[in-house]
Amino acid sequence: MTTNTQNTQNTQNTTVMVTGASGRTGSRVAQALKAAGLDVREATRSRGFDWEDPTTWAETLRGCAAAYLMYPSDVGSPAAAEGVGALAREAVGLGVRRLVLLSARGEDQALPTEEALKSSGADWTVVRAAWFAQNFSEGPLADGLREGGELVFPAGEVEEPFLDVRDIGDVVAAVLTSGDRYVGRSLELTGPRLLSFRGAVAEVAAASEAELTYTPVPAAAYGEALTGFGIPQEEADLLIEVFETLLDGRNAHLTDTVHDVLGRAPRDFADFAREAAAAGAWKA
Repeated sequence: MTTNTQNTQNTQNTTVMVTGASGRTGSRVAQALKAAGLDVREATRSRGFDWEDPTTWAETLRGCAAAYLMYPSDVGSPAAAEGVGALAREAVGLGVRRLVLLSARGEDQALPTEEALKSSGADWTVVRAAWFAQNFSEGPLADGLREGGELVFPAGEVEEPFLDVRDIGDVVAAVLTSGDRYVGRSLELTGPRLLSFRGAVAEVAAASEAELTYTPVPAAAYGEALTGFGIPQEEADLLIEVFETLLDGRNAHLTDTVHDVLGRAPRDFADFAREAAAAGAWKA
């Protein structure tokens, strides 16, 4: 429980530290926080913050009212549990008690990281996100579609409620401007409908007027491809384990959380695809 003095300080202080502020989710979180009238302190390597160097944390945290935590590799890695726990404890020690963690919906491997946050003494909220729609327009999967016209991925024909990362940003902003309403809660965010990866690629193809294909492969074969791209074996092994469990259909259902928090429906994948195509996301 925070003291009255701390609550007064947090009301007056509107600065939120955003880890990964130049990345897929962090950039949208930063935009949403600014739109909500909050100040953003970008925690990136270019600005002196490094998850792997704890000596860089205090300077970035000091003076903030809250922090958004996004671990740069997988939230289910042992390093994530250790790093998030250590940073959360340091944040609490500096008076930055309000912490929001980005986690993965249905990922059992992420539970130790969530527990590390919860046991830190922070006023925590966990945001468990479904698969990002923007994974198709930004990053390695987008590169495959753009350069080779193909998405090779170990998802079979499982359906997923793809989530627009802008909705993550809006939810985080709402969480941090709603007092204690979401403290101690885990929020599962999904998009508005279920869609297979094959179906998602078809919608991207239609929006971008390109010939694109989806090729499902076993998780182990995908892991071999990752190591061929230079991903360390330990990280590839973790991703194989995650894909084998996370993409088993356990997430093939919707939640109303985005609507409950924001008072509106989550953005639809088709709208995302049209906007990304218009912005040239899949042009070689």
